[in-house]
Amino acid sequence: MNTTTLIILVVIAFVVIYTFMKRRANADVRSIPAMQMEEAMKDKTGKSFVDVRESGEYKSGHVAGMKNIPLSQFSRRLNEIPRDDEVYVMCRSGHRSMQAAKILKGAGYQNIVNVSGGISAWRGPIKK
Repeated sequence: MNTTTLIILVVIAFVVIYTFMKRRANADVRSIPAMQMEEAMKDKTGKSFVDVRESGEYKSGHVAGMKNIPLSQFSRRLNEIPRDDEVYVMCRSGHRSMQAAKILKGAGYQNIVNVSGGISAWRGPIKK
């Protein structure tokens, strides 16, 4: 086996392992499209809705009923989110909310829903 073949095999192995680990890390977090959150918000009993965008982003337009806890403050403000609730997390596109979901998971929260696509995909009313 020559050096080029060995390098290619190592790169392929790395990509496969990285992809597997990333999927596994996200496996405990359910994701829904933004349009499904509107249905979930009809009955807020036992649910918390958190927008993890920074306060300026939130003030420029947000979904009514979403509590703003910026990702930069998220870890120290977990006490504001009831542990027994189903927790919906949203950001602009779904990436920061997935980070927040992982923080929640690490803190022992069990029922977490990431809103994929975030507010960019939201088609409902926006409150300013």
